[in-house]
Amino acid sequence: MNMSVSQSGLRYLWLAGLVLVLDQITKYLAVTYLSFGVPIAVMPHFNLTLVYNYGAAFSFLADMGGWQRWFFAVLALAVSAGLLFWLSKLKAKPTFEVLGLNLILAGAIGNLIDRVLFGKVTDFLDFYYGTWHYATFNIADVAISVGAAMLIIYEFFLKPKAEKTS
Repeated sequence: MNMSVSQSGLRYLWLAGLVLVLDQITKYLAVTYLSFGVPIAVMPHFNLTLVYNYGAAFSFLADMGGWQRWFFAVLALAVSAGLLFWLSKLKAKPTFEVLGLNLILAGAIGNLIDRVLFGKVTDFLDFYYGTWHYATFNIADVAISVGAAMLIIYEFFLKPKAEKTS
């Protein structure tokens, strides 16, 4: 089955583009207006704090000497290609699956841009409770997390029964 862009899940790439632009603008604003490591209180339990991540989630492999930059860049490219292929095989319906895949794609590309251009990912959203701080993150990370949650919800609760058995 060969579907055109308008007939496939690729029809919703505008969502990925919108989230990608929002991610890059907010990262630019964070780098421009925040001082590294200096929190700015926004509301209780939430600060804007500029930090850089040289690794993956939760700074995994951050102190490995630099090779991880290219490893995670190649991984993001491969994942993005896989997501585009997956989207091309889906019908152009705004399901949790299609929208979730577009969010994950936007997040992967957003963090890929940071890795390739700057060698690090810009993070600035800092949630905390007392002295405990959750990992600082960015809009791309939010898109990946929300997209993954949408895929899980789709698979376990929303996917049509006929699709599950085929």
